[in-house]
Amino acid sequence: MERNTRQREAIEAVMARTQRPLEPAEVLAKAKKSVPRLGIATVYRALKLLVEEGKLKRVELPGQIARYERTGLAHHHHFHCRGCGKVFDIPGCPDGLRRLTPRGFKLEGHEVMLYGTCPECR
Repeated sequence: MERNTRQREAIEAVMARTQRPLEPAEVLAKAKKSVPRLGIATVYRALKLLVEEGKLKRVELPGQIARYERTGLAHHHHFHCRGCGKVFDIPGCPDGLRRLTPRGFKLEGHEVMLYGTCPECR
């Protein structure tokens, strides 16, 4: 049981320090620095539990593996780098999205995804 606790603590610490959504493989690589024998199946299980507990949320991109980020962050959107594949947070929200809602519809939420290249890939 202690081993699982150390593994989960390492995963939670990675997510707490991270400023952008991570793929499970990125979580694994960073958490292995603290727990070298950590495996990808354990990472997936921990991420699933952290989502169920409301500590993390999934960031979905069409045709891509889900990424994960902390809950409780201010409203924001994402930028997907087509070079390295990383996803970055974009603070804030564009004005006027509510005006795009068709007449008679009720807007309950939205996602904005920008695509391009990050500074490292340019």
